[in-house]
Amino acid sequence: MLDLPALCRWLAAEVGLDYYDIDPLEIDVPAVTAVMSYAYAQRFGVLPVKVTAEEIVVATAEPFRTEWTREIERISARRVRLVISDPESIRRYQVEFYNLARSVRQARDQHEGQASPLQNLEQLMELGRKGALDANSQHVVSIVDWLLQYAFDQRASDIHLEPRRELGHVRFRIDGVLHKVYELPAAVMTAVTSRLKILGRMDVAEKRRPQDGRIKTRDKRGQEVELRLSTMPTAFGEKLVMRIFDPEVVARDFEALGFSRQDSEKWQQMIRRPHGIILVTGPTGSGKTTTLYASLKMLATEAVNVCTVEDPIENIEPAFNQMQVQHNIGLDFATGVRTLLRQDPDIIMIGEIRDLETAQMAVQASLTGHLVLSTLHTNDATSAVTRLMEIGVAPYLIRATLLGVMAQRLVRTLCPQCKRPAPLDEDAWTSLVSPFKSAVPKTACEAVGCLDCRQTGFRGRIGLYEIFTLSDTLKSMIRADMDLAQFRRQAMKEGMLPLRLSGAQKVGAGLTTVAEVLKVAPPIEGAVD
Repeated sequence: MLDLPALCRWLAAEVGLDYYDIDPLEIDVPAVTAVMSYAYAQRFGVLPVKVTAEEIVVATAEPFRTEWTREIERISARRVRLVISDPESIRRYQVEFYNLARSVRQARDQHEGQASPLQNLEQLMELGRKGALDANSQHVVSIVDWLLQYAFDQRASDIHLEPRRELGHVRFRIDGVLHKVYELPAAVMTAVTSRLKILGRMDVAEKRRPQDGRIKTRDKRGQEVELRLSTMPTAFGEKLVMRIFDPEVVARDFEALGFSRQDSEKWQQMIRRPHGIILVTGPTGSGKTTTLYASLKMLATEAVNVCTVEDPIENIEPAFNQMQVQHNIGLDFATGVRTLLRQDPDIIMIGEIRDLETAQMAVQASLTGHLVLSTLHTNDATSAVTRLMEIGVAPYLIRATLLGVMAQRLVRTLCPQCKRPAPLDEDAWTSLVSPFKSAVPKTACEAVGCLDCRQTGFRGRIGLYEIFTLSDTLKSMIRADMDLAQFRRQAMKEGMLPLRLSGAQKVGAGLTTVAEVLKVAPPIEGAVD
């Protein structure tokens, strides 16, 4: 395909220069924008992309226009090395980088001379109290706008603002991995945090205790995006984390979430039962809430009353009646479920079962004819049964109410643009499926890296699932002294596929790699003979 990047690669080969894909996550913006002014970069159609002690790497689309290089070399006392880049990317990032650098510089200059020097921890904790930079300053507003739009562009799921003594760190979590994006002067970081707290309707003056807030905004495509804010006091100020909720999450079908045809059929049969308890387990960030929202969205017809109690509400969905837990007024999960039972619900979603009281209310709701979906923190699906007993739920109540459990994890998926077939390491494959014997797939793929995936080789994430439904045989095994390993073996005999084998299927389908599955899926225990 002959496109602009392909032409630039051809030009680079013709003139003997390297081709450079501009990845903004890899560029030290303050350093590169200090090398030359915006007017100078614009005049010659160039963009500095890397600065070291010996050289300045500059991207250009006009390799024969080099008269400016001698001046830069003389001023900086470094040699200039040219690389070829897409002229559209050069123009775009010229504007973005220099506008951001100017906003940060002017915000810092506005603050200088106002605040007293930091002497000890107590004063460090008071960042932003005296001589604070105005959070509504146009420079700060510009930085926040850039930060949010940049996060949307990069498909970030979380934004971390981390204060330090001199420079605050901005990091994005993309496909489950944190990437350092920018460094802001401490005073500017404080002002940016305050600006976001104002937008999230949080108490700006209160910096000693954690707070939560929400922001709803739009991305460049005009889609509504919701962000959940959480602050935490640290030694150098408030750390702020923003969780970005994908507006298309609730609309995804089970295939898009990573369910196999067999898993999808089993899960849909389970959630279409009229009453009982269904649990989704896994660590934080494993996609449990996404699965529940997608399931509830499918079930929420006009003939059904779907009610949720969450902490916090992660996505506002018009088809649900959603209640927010508020501990400060005594509204916890158990109280919320008790309230929902008086609201004539058909389906109840409880954000998380954390204690006996909440578990008892979930049992009571299912015994009175309601379908209850909730989450639990366990390593695998079968451990949910023993976890309920540890909380204090009687075995006979578990046998009477539990319909089934699904454990899940998220793995990074290979970039469809650049992945390539590769021989599979049989030893790695054996460690993945052991103690099962499974044929090595004929095809597998490996990560390569391209502009679309920012040279990581991965783009997006997909779920691994381990599902069992409670058969009569499994019910008979639930007792106070139950053997969990034997229970797990029986569940696998009845068709439960362990997380690692679910991952092995996706490796065979060329969707991910063995290493990605091994990182997130626990070892297989209780193998079937």
